[in-house]
Amino acid sequence: MHSILFICHGNICRSTMAQFVMEDMVRKARLGGKFSIDSAATSTEEIGELPHPGTLKKLREQGISTHAHHARQVRATEYGEWDLFVYMDRENLHGLESIFGGDPQKKFVRLLDFLPDDDLRHGKDVADPWYTGNFDATYRDVVAGCRGLLSKLEGER
Repeated sequence: MHSILFICHGNICRSTMAQFVMEDMVRKARLGGKFSIDSAATSTEEIGELPHPGTLKKLREQGISTHAHHARQVRATEYGEWDLFVYMDRENLHGLESIFGGDPQKKFVRLLDFLPDDDLRHGKDVADPWYTGNFDATYRDVVAGCRGLLSKLEGER
């Protein structure tokens, strides 16, 4: 069983998009029983809010199903509950390090680090559409990162 918690600043745009995209990929690959997937924020700014309308619109356009989700902040007690904390940008990494006091088991990984080395996005941050307004670019990055992540995890079987 792989347990993945996607992380962004507010848990209304990127991390929820990644959660729903990854759930869709896992479902289509018939691997549902092998994954536990959720998302959370490093901040308290959006707690209790629904996913951003731009995120939901983009997912609907792509035929990706969603379910009830309200933004929440990751809790310091969750470190042992997840195999991976997949974050979107360097600011999220700092938030995770602050919440958990470090990462002794090396569970913090940036989503776009799962892209091939020759992809120009490898090692970059997923842009926050809250600021850019570009949910299309964020979606492309999230899909590419989730594909790479799924491929890596399936290769470890």
